[in-house]
Amino acid sequence: MKKTLSLVLLLFVFISFAQTKVVSWNIENFGKSKSDSHLNYIAKIISNYDIIAIQEVVAGNGGAQTVAKLAAVLNQKGNKWDYQISDPTSGSSYKTERYAFIWKTNKAKLKTKPWLERKYSVEIDREPYFATFEINKKTITLVNFHAITQKKQPETEIKYFKFLPNEYPDLNLVFLGDFNCPEKHTVFNPLKKNGYASVLKNQKTTLKQQCKNNICLASEFDNIFYKTSNLQVINSGIIKFYEDFDSLQNARKISDHIPIWFEFSIN
Repeated sequence: MKKTLSLVLLLFVFISFAQTKVVSWNIENFGKSKSDSHLNYIAKIISNYDIIAIQEVVAGNGGAQTVAKLAAVLNQKGNKWDYQISDPTSGSSYKTERYAFIWKTNKAKLKTKPWLERKYSVEIDREPYFATFEINKKTITLVNFHAITQKKQPETEIKYFKFLPNEYPDLNLVFLGDFNCPEKHTVFNPLKKNGYASVLKNQKTTLKQQCKNNICLASEFDNIFYKTSNLQVINSGIIKFYEDFDSLQNARKISDHIPIWFEFSIN
């Protein structure tokens, strides 16, 4: 009996270690506007995950420093975290930003220096930020992205994503971030035909200005796309952080988007 319990416990520990949790969050205007109390709150929300992909880091003074401060707060919570911040994106027709990755060093190892995808930097204003991580001796490349706004037609950028799997045939690409576009849009069909699926379906991820009839979310903008033959998704969801606040106005001081996440193992 004891031997059986030990084997079950060992299997549980192995399965728990083999699985990885990734969270993606467009944290609005992530820079000097975030106070220490904001950063402590954000750290509390994301500390149970293994890799964090952040969009909308301020490109100018304050953005990179705020990512470093967030990593420092996370490091006070019992795990060792590391981080990488992109250069400012190069698009000229819309505001330039940075991206960031923060990860637990005991759960993931950065394989190579992350890079902004310059090949389509003319066609894509805020070109995506790639980072390859080794997890349990297997690799995954997260493609962090923030599209232009819905009014500016983000599908005109997203259509170039269908070329990226062929550009990087040896990489296990996972596209995640704020697409400003619902996953049911036809622009995602080429990726889906190539074996990709979205983690979220019919899931709104942006905050309204105020809740109406207990409905607080507005648009299906944030998502994660993975190749079904490469990953097994164990669980996924959203974090309704706004429920911690007495109003959406106060919640929006953190962000106008909610975090999205998925838990997976690599095949």
